Amino acid sequence: MAKGNIGITTENIFPVIKKFLYSDHEIFLRELVSNAVDATQKLKTLASKGDFKGELGDLTVEVKLDETAGTITISDHGIGMTAEEVEKYINQIAFSGANDFLEKYKDDANAIIGHFGLGFYSSFMVAKQVDIVTRSYREDAEAVRWTCDGSPAYEMEVTEKAERGTDIILYIDDDAKEFANKAKLQELLRKYCRFLPVPVALGKQTEWKDGKEVETDALNVINTTEPLWTKAPSTLKKEDYESFYRELYPMADEPLFWIHLNVDYPFNLTGVLYFPQIKNNLDIHRDRIQLYSNQVYVTDHVENIVPEFLTLLHGVIDSPDIPLNVSRSYLQSDSNVKKISSYIEKKVADRLLQMFKDDRKDFEEKWEGLKLFIHYGMLSQPDFYDRVAKMALFKDVDGKFFTYEEYRELIKDSQTDKDGNLVYLYMTDKEQQYGFIETAKAKGYSVLAFDGQLDTALVGLLEQKIEKARFARVDGDTIERLIPKADEVHKNLDEADSANLSTLFSSQLPAIEKINFHVDTQALGTVAAPVLITQSEYMRRMKEMSQYQSGMNFYGEMPDMYTLVLNTEHPLVTKVLGEMKENLSAELSAVEQSIKSLEARQQAISQMQGDKKPEDLSAEEKKEADDCREELQQQRDRKRELLGDYAGKNAIIPQLIDLALLQHGLLKGEALSRFCKRSVDLIG
Repeated sequence: MAKGNIGITTENIFPVIKKFLYSDHEIFLRELVSNAVDATQKLKTLASKGDFKGELGDLTVEVKLDETAGTITISDHGIGMTAEEVEKYINQIAFSGANDFLEKYKDDANAIIGHFGLGFYSSFMVAKQVDIVTRSYREDAEAVRWTCDGSPAYEMEVTEKAERGTDIILYIDDDAKEFANKAKLQELLRKYCRFLPVPVALGKQTEWKDGKEVETDALNVINTTEPLWTKAPSTLKKEDYESFYRELYPMADEPLFWIHLNVDYPFNLTGVLYFPQIKNNLDIHRDRIQLYSNQVYVTDHVENIVPEFLTLLHGVIDSPDIPLNVSRSYLQSDSNVKKISSYIEKKVADRLLQMFKDDRKDFEEKWEGLKLFIHYGMLSQPDFYDRVAKMALFKDVDGKFFTYEEYRELIKDSQTDKDGNLVYLYMTDKEQQYGFIETAKAKGYSVLAFDGQLDTALVGLLEQKIEKARFARVDGDTIERLIPKADEVHKNLDEADSANLSTLFSSQLPAIEKINFHVDTQALGTVAAPVLITQSEYMRRMKEMSQYQSGMNFYGEMPDMYTLVLNTEHPLVTKVLGEMKENLSAELSAVEQSIKSLEARQQAISQMQGDKKPEDLSAEEKKEADDCREELQQQRDRKRELLGDYAGKNAIIPQLIDLALLQHGLLKGEALSRFCKRSVDLIG
């Protein structure tokens, strides 16, 4: 028997391994099974090169649980180790046998997993003692047993073992008893080892016999050794891809389409990426792309390998050229990673373009499911816009599809404003903005449907990319102002009537939290609505952007800005104005005369005082100016009071306001109840 100390640089190496080397203790099973597969692959490589002439036999890696003894055993029939190799590869931490093997068989050893020599020591995260029983494939090799209790001390002795290969026996520690459970082992093997290239079995298959479950002689193999992505695309059918998707995501809807990755230069990369159907925000799941290295599961955090917008995809990528840290759990920065990311982005763009060219109708039918990925890519990857701009689509409110260039040609004659800008009208809610859409269509204008999750976020980018283009939501203003055709705006009221009309309606506007209203008058024709509400395009965009961009939070705190537009040519509005003049003519005329007189007096005082500084004015001069200003304010307040009192007794004004609020979804609660009662009274 040999005794000694493991070659380490600190007495505390095992606590470090146990706590910090691996992010999850469950990784031990992946590491040990991967090492067993590694040893098996090495033997197959030796056999293919003629360096091993014996029978390979059954190469299944077995995981056995003894709940009574509290042990987990991982057994392989690979190359095994001699005592000298145990001394070299186990007793010298981080001196990896894989590195030596890779150097010797570098042209034939792509399936070798380990590169660090630390995987074995992950066993001490869950075990209070670990035994290795191993026998080399070499002729006349003696079997050896190595034992360590988690301290730097170990024991090694010659033992009996009939067959080549290695058994790793873990005596599970008290704080890791959860792993000494068959269901738990099945779960972990399914997660980490389901696609390993060598059969992996957990115990034996069972069957029902005489009313109870009994073990059979057949091994319970848990993995598929030749998963779909390892096969040539030419050998696969549509049903194969769909079946594999269901295996990966049993509860998901059928994917829209998929991309088979298969490249061996300048890096090795295989895999299958699926475009899932996304119907709403609840369907958006990241971390659905699984990263493998030679069929060994590594992680589902692939942000550094797959462009950010494609992390919404599902599927598998497998590459031995992606550098991993010692625990294989985290990706490291590397030029290959950047190349792979660019390749995947280009592959996706090429596939989309090919689909568009091959069957545009089918592409249009898939567009609602595709556009989230495409828009996300345009917004997050500067060069992706250029890759897909020729096949990206607009959809109008009637469900017709256009490429960007096709749509520009469609609207350039009718929707160019007086300054030569092409105005793209869009809606975000067809039901709520129905009236505005119909008004635009009556003018012969086209309206786009921007009701997807990232449609409106794309507006700013499109305005940068499309020359002399401006995007405007259809309810952002009256249609005449959204696409102004001339410098002069038609008016049918003088300034005094317009101001009085605005005051009448503003006095009856409700106080709604975090909403500010401005009243405006426009001559919109007798057919247009009497009152409508628009929302500032600029402020609305700023508030929307504040939800996604840091540093713009102050816009999010600002109130929503709406304009109540009075159509001064509508009969109901002209009726309100005419009746107001009849009922308030005398009182209003007297107040307005006082206001004009006081304004003239204020101007005269200002001229007399000239350029005097406030401190140079006499007390009498200051009093005269202050008295005039106060009296003028009183008369203006009196005018607003007169108009407000009259408006409060007029049933048409609040009814028109509430109709506009209702159309915009702003009439709720008690105000909605009052509107309904008033409507009944008016009908009666």
